[in-house]
Amino acid sequence: MSVTYERRKVPQAQGSRRGGEAPRCYFLTLGCAKNEVDTDRMRALLTRAGFVASEDARDADVALINTCSFLAAATQESIEATLQLAQERDEGIGNLPIVMCGCVPSRYGEELEDELPEVAAFVPVQEEGRIVEVVSDVLGLVTPMSPQGTMSPLRTIEGASAYVKISDGCDRFCAFCAIPYIRGAYFSRPAADICSEVHHLMEGGVREIVLIGQDTGVWGADLDERRDLAWLLEEVSREVRPYGGWVRVLYLQPEGMTERLIAALRDIPEVLPYIDIPIQHCNERMLSRMGRGGSRDELASLFARLREQIPGMVLRSTGMVGFPGETEEEADELVDFVEEVGFDYTSVFAYSQEDGTAAAEMPDQIDEETKLERTQRLMDVAEQLGFQATARHVGEVVDVIIDGVERTDEGTELIGHAWFQAPDSDGAVHIESGEAAVGDIVTCRLVDSFCYELVGTIVEDAEEVA
Repeated sequence: MSVTYERRKVPQAQGSRRGGEAPRCYFLTLGCAKNEVDTDRMRALLTRAGFVASEDARDADVALINTCSFLAAATQESIEATLQLAQERDEGIGNLPIVMCGCVPSRYGEELEDELPEVAAFVPVQEEGRIVEVVSDVLGLVTPMSPQGTMSPLRTIEGASAYVKISDGCDRFCAFCAIPYIRGAYFSRPAADICSEVHHLMEGGVREIVLIGQDTGVWGADLDERRDLAWLLEEVSREVRPYGGWVRVLYLQPEGMTERLIAALRDIPEVLPYIDIPIQHCNERMLSRMGRGGSRDELASLFARLREQIPGMVLRSTGMVGFPGETEEEADELVDFVEEVGFDYTSVFAYSQEDGTAAAEMPDQIDEETKLERTQRLMDVAEQLGFQATARHVGEVVDVIIDGVERTDEGTELIGHAWFQAPDSDGAVHIESGEAAVGDIVTCRLVDSFCYELVGTIVEDAEEVA
């Protein structure tokens, strides 16, 4: 798909109103971690070309909104955020053109031009590499800006953890999911590109690499070398090893859990024994209607095997309720299964009827009230299990990566996460006293928990560890 957008020229003076300074770009990202990576790449391309990132829309010359369209609610949130920014612009921010990027333009294409005249340009996922050209055009720059310097990895991460996409697209075509229509066919990023990016991030102070994709477990299946994820984990770990960092992998599917991958998760020291496997459901009939494989017995056997082969591992999953045709008994079966397996962390979603998906055309849709009741029932069990799993870590001495430092009138609080907590997902460790900077790894004794959060104290010497 080519870039389709209405050219709304902004006077050159927009950039020169600060005495000839470079144009400033404000970024707003909605949706998942994969969108965070895409925004970071666009920001890197723009800053390499001479643009400046701005933290405040009021001080920017152009706003870029990276949108999510995984669910109807996410699409609505993306549109509302765009309209809100347009309203703030009209109320005094200034002549701020808006560029809408990502999944919403990818999914809805040219029809957006008439629906959202407030937007100056629409950039689908597949065209985000042309963001410098698009923004230069929107700003009406007489001489378009272009990337400068060496072609180093396109990242600008400053925090302690960094998401790294190892693949994009998806070939599964689950009946409820629009991702294959938004991001296209599955493709693996070359290992050399991934490892170069990881090296660059570790050099810049990152201490945890989180590997993500639509379906990470099948990485390499489409490459000529026919490598697999287990091999890639060893390659990435070699880049992380000199810095004492961690490697975490998310978004695995049950079918991808090969013996080689299980061994890699268990035996490579840098790879955390943290396994994220979305099941969506456990009932065989429901899974078949969803376009997924497996059954309750097969899933139970998989998780039992993982626990046997990787002692002490942490297990995250995702459950979906209210899929068309789901009976009350099948909803109860999912709740019972989640409780039986005892996931450490479980995300719960109510089925959303998405345009263009196979499930949207199914006749036996579940009413919203029933979906809400089933969602709450599963969430109650998921939270109980999650709170218990968090509390079980009290008394342990663990390494904690510092993600933030909060200074208040009452003192300094360090906020970080341990190996069993995926960043931005599973709670945090709060350390009420001590000195450390973002990116430092400190040894803590966990002394208390509340919900998914933990309280830690820094261990000062080796005797305290014993």
